[in-house]
Formats: sequence, structure tokens, C-alpha cells
Amino acid sequence: MKNTRRDLLKTAAAGVCVLSFRPPAWAATSLKELRFGMCADVHKDVMHDADERLGAYLECMANKRAHFVVQMGDFCQPKEANDSFRKVWQSWEGDQYNVVGNHDMDGGASREDFRNYLGMETGYYTYLQQGYRFVVLDGNDRHEGAPGGYPRHIGEEQRAWLTETLASTTEPVIVLVHQSLQNASGVDNGAEVRAILEAANEAAGWGRVLACFSGHHHLDDLVEVNGIPYIQVNSMSYYWVGGSKKHESYSREIHAKHPWIEYTSPYEDPLWAYVTIDPKGELRIEGIRSEWVGPSPGELGHEKSENERGITPSVSARKISLRMKESE
Repeated sequence: MKNTRRDLLKTAAAGVCVLSFRPPAWAATSLKELRFGMCADVHKDVMHDADERLGAYLECMANKRAHFVVQMGDFCQPKEANDSFRKVWQSWEGDQYNVVGNHDMDGGASREDFRNYLGMETGYYTYLQQGYRFVVLDGNDRHEGAPGGYPRHIGEEQRAWLTETLASTTEPVIVLVHQSLQNASGVDNGAEVRAILEAANEAAGWGRVLACFSGHHHLDDLVEVNGIPYIQVNSMSYYWVGGSKKHESYSREIHAKHPWIEYTSPYEDPLWAYVTIDPKGELRIEGIRSEWVGPSPGELGHEKSENERGITPSVSARKISLRMKESE
């Protein structure tokens, strides 16, 4: 990374996205301002400087006095070689939450191995912060008839739990899941899960599900589906270009020790999102603009598919107003 941590802290608000919502008066009275940090797809097992990137994120969140931090999956394999990285993560003095990513089980690990490594009791769970309900989903269920490759499914048991959790609570909701519920290459039954969220809004009579955040795709994107914004948080570290576009972005010494980097177009600076929810009805996202290390995916001849909108070394600036109709 070219920039120092001090430089990063000064420029951390380079991108801003604003979402507006209108909670009913009875709900708003129990809400307080909430500030939290969110990073995705650090990929300790790929990046040579993952520890430093994670440390810069936590330092920024401490300076901003975030109520909690969350990592959105594809964090690290659960093995002794990654203990120093885990120590950086666990140095955070406050609440922190984890989402399970598909690459967290690389190297033959199971979901239980990863959860135990980070002290997670389950892969899907719910928690409250400042009056807002967060729902964490695990998009790594494998189902009968699934194609080969990594599983990307939310199974029947988990969907039943989600339905019951939403039906038995009343707070505004933020959903966190590694794979997107909106992108076609995300959760393969994303439409089925989205229908559960939309039903919760219909039952509440207002836009109770404020947003759904995901990682996985290494994209910077936001799409609204039936009144719910689906926000893809870019990778902290890189965009994957694959074997046909292999190249060296760093020194030969770094590539010799970290051979997977040549399959990527790295970001010069670590990326993350800083989210503030104002109980008056505004959800604010601050991001970071960076640059490519070496050639960009476009310069390498990468042809993006229709599911790859938002290939950029940034968490970018957006201003979006969403109109939520309350019940009569």
C-alpha cells in the first residue's frame, strides 16, 4: 500500500451513499444513532498484506467510535498460519460480528471449523444494536441437486428461521449475507429469500427491511428490488481476474511467497464501508476510493458479464432516496 494508515484515515470518507427511510413514529422513538464498520473479502490466504489492511480498517473504526465492526466473509482459512491475522481481528475492543464466506472453508475446512476458529456459535443469527435488528444469514447451504462448485444456497431450515425471526420481532432490519440475494451469481435461491423479506415489509406496513448488505462478488454495486436496497460491499483487497489474466503486480519476492495474487488485480488501499443510521430516517454509507496496483481488469482484457457491474477499486459515492409508504 502506498498510503500510510494516517493518510487512509484522512481520506476514508471519499465516497458517500445516502439512503432515506421513514420508520413509523412508534418505532422511531426506540431508535438511536448507530455507527458501524463493514469490510468484505479480505482474503488473508491470498494477500500478502492482509494483516495491515485489516489493522487499518479497525484503526479507522476506532477513531470514528463505531459501535461495532463486521466482516462479511472470505476472511481466512481456519488454520494456525492465520493466527496472527485472527489476533488483529480480535484486538477490537467492542462488539464484532462475523459472516461465513465460501472461501473460509478452503483447504478442506468445514463450516464448523471456521465458526469455531472465530468463536461463532452458529452461521446464521440475529442481534440488536441501538434499536435495530441485524439478521445474519449463511449462504453456504448445500441442497439436493445443486451443481458442482461452492454451495450458494439458503436452505429450508434457515428460511423457516428467518421467517419466524421477522414475524416475532418489530424492529427495523438490516440483513447481512456473504453472497448477494440479488445478483444472479449469488445465492441460487435469492428470489425465494427476497420474498420472505418483502413479506415482512408487507406485514409491517412500512419498509421495515432497510437494506441487505453482501460481499463475495468483489463489486461496488447497489440495486433496489421491490423497495429493498441490495448493497454489494467491495472486497477489501482485490478483483479476481483468473488464470488467463495472470500477471505480477508486486515484486517477484511477494509473488513467490503468495502465488494466488497473480490471479488478481489488487487495490492499492484497503476498502471498507462506514455506515451511520440516523433514527430520523437516513442511512449513510461512507467509502474509500483507491487505485489499481498494476494493470486494471480492463487493461488486462477482462470482459465483464452482466452480473459484474461495479468493477472498481473503490466503495463509491452514491445519493439515493427511497420512498417507503407506511400503512394507513
